[in-house]
Amino acid sequence: MNASRRPTNGPLVRLTAVSAAYGDRLVLDRVDLEPPEGRLTVLLGPNGSGKSTLLAVLAGILKPAGGRLERRPGSSTALVVQRSAAPERMPLSVREVVSMGRWRARGPVGALRAADRRIVDDALDALQIGPLARRSLHELSGGQRQRALVAQALAQRAELVLLDEPASGVDERAQGLIRAAVDGELARGATVVQATHDAGWARRAEPHGLVLRLMAAAASVRDDGSDSL
Repeated sequence: MNASRRPTNGPLVRLTAVSAAYGDRLVLDRVDLEPPEGRLTVLLGPNGSGKSTLLAVLAGILKPAGGRLERRPGSSTALVVQRSAAPERMPLSVREVVSMGRWRARGPVGALRAADRRIVDDALDALQIGPLARRSLHELSGGQRQRALVAQALAQRAELVLLDEPASGVDERAQGLIRAAVDGELARGATVVQATHDAGWARRAEPHGLVLRLMAAAASVRDDGSDSL
């Protein structure tokens, strides 16, 4: 069933007048945001504009300095960080990395069931890294490693998928695979929020777009509609 048609109990996630800071530096100032369920929202802005900070707040890993964060009870979230933030020498195989996406369902010491293994296989196939499944993550190229991290998010089957510039620094083939993976998550009914500095990706959010603009003291989010992106 498409997530947008499921019975709801409040918003999947909503920010009301949320501010966020690192130390004394205010990064987000009184942001209001409720991503439309089952659709793609794109956060467009240059490096340093607060895109990653906003995703961290949505993911619940950064506590707001002010305002209110609401999340639907029992909902699940997957976050794909920027490639540069991923550990370079994780002593894990690609399959093990993607299988970590099933930990929420089975726990880190729980054995994967046949259904879990099928989900992992599907995620590997979607990003075309099945042939790399036995290789160590640190042996991969940057683009292959990024695809493994996106596959891990796919394996979670989360209701809210957060992507922090997932196609930055990867070749055109990898970009196409990641775009197709995003489309697959939307078809599944997931709500996707993606940060990027590429206006081409922003146009994919039609007819709903969000522009993240850097201001003098802090970043603000403005809902402009897709035609302005």
